[in-house]
Amino acid sequence: MKSLFFRLYLWGISLLASLRPIKEKNIVILNGSGRSGSNGYLFYKYIKANHPDYNITLVEPWPSSHLSWETWKKIGAAKYVITTHQPFKARSAQVNIQFWHGVPLKRMGFMAHNTHYRDNKRNQKLWHKNADLVASSSDLYESLMSACMAIEGKKYQKLGFPRIDYINHPAISKEKLLVDLFKTRDDQAQIGIYMPTFRYELEDPLVMEKIKQGNYFAFQDFDPYKLNDALKAKHQYLIVKLHPYEMRMFEDFNSQFSNIAFLNNDYLFKNDLDLYELLGNTDFLITDFSSIYFDYLYLDKPIIFITNYLKQYEKVRGLLLSPYEDVTPGPCVNSQEEFLQVLRHPDDHQYKNQRFYWRELIDEVDNLDSCEPIFNYMTKKF
Repeated sequence: MKSLFFRLYLWGISLLASLRPIKEKNIVILNGSGRSGSNGYLFYKYIKANHPDYNITLVEPWPSSHLSWETWKKIGAAKYVITTHQPFKARSAQVNIQFWHGVPLKRMGFMAHNTHYRDNKRNQKLWHKNADLVASSSDLYESLMSACMAIEGKKYQKLGFPRIDYINHPAISKEKLLVDLFKTRDDQAQIGIYMPTFRYELEDPLVMEKIKQGNYFAFQDFDPYKLNDALKAKHQYLIVKLHPYEMRMFEDFNSQFSNIAFLNNDYLFKNDLDLYELLGNTDFLITDFSSIYFDYLYLDKPIIFITNYLKQYEKVRGLLLSPYEDVTPGPCVNSQEEFLQVLRHPDDHQYKNQRFYWRELIDEVDNLDSCEPIFNYMTKKF
């Protein structure tokens, strides 16, 4: 019922906002991705810096029922409406550019085990009606997205994604990142970042309870003291970047361990940064079923995969590609003991060829940078 009321609210407020005339050089970005690899936020930064003759407005969080009327007037007057999640227009004369927020590894929409047909059909109609351009990177990406969302092939353009422009160009130095998060300096430092997917949908209260108690890996044999000692011995530093829902479970983001630090959105917003503007400073990635692993391939650095809830996740939601061990170019670990063994030598060159193979599959874009080609295409085509 709450969802129905919100849809009615969007319809009514959009109708009022659309009474204003469209301004040809107005762009609105509806950012639902926060600051964790947000195509919307990074494209906003690019346009602000490189095309000051365009009036661009960043709306976040989106969607929201708490936006001011002034914001809605800007949404209604924009010629271009850019979205990172579900396509949206306030009026049919607008142009919707759909960035989405990652190459999907997890099942979504029609393909997912935990969605409803009626909701999927409604979303399909929204994609058909509202999305004018869907940014893409490859045939594989288009196949995965269309399998889940039933997007017509003619909507895609292989222009790449704004977030990839920033992944190899850190906005701050590695030294500053160490000082900011770990309060230390270390010329031998290797920084790893742990980014798991949204584990709440496992519908397992035991997993959530482990995370709430500080066991962010949800390992049965989790021992943060032993983990910190192992990291310290190898000059390794671990950044823990959990899903925002899981971060809300923590009362204190200050780690009591010298080589483990939590990264929350406050740091990113305070410094006007997106997470991808820091990834270039990291030396390895730890994840489970998050699509960030596809993007991390652009750095050609080691990736460690946590699989302690793989079978459960496959049953509850499902994965688009399998077997998991064949589509993940890195070691899979199920316990802290296995994880610590891999940490001793995270840069295992046996996976380098696999990383290159998957990078070629997901990237067929000729341009090294995507922001300017996207801007040129949308402003000249529409």
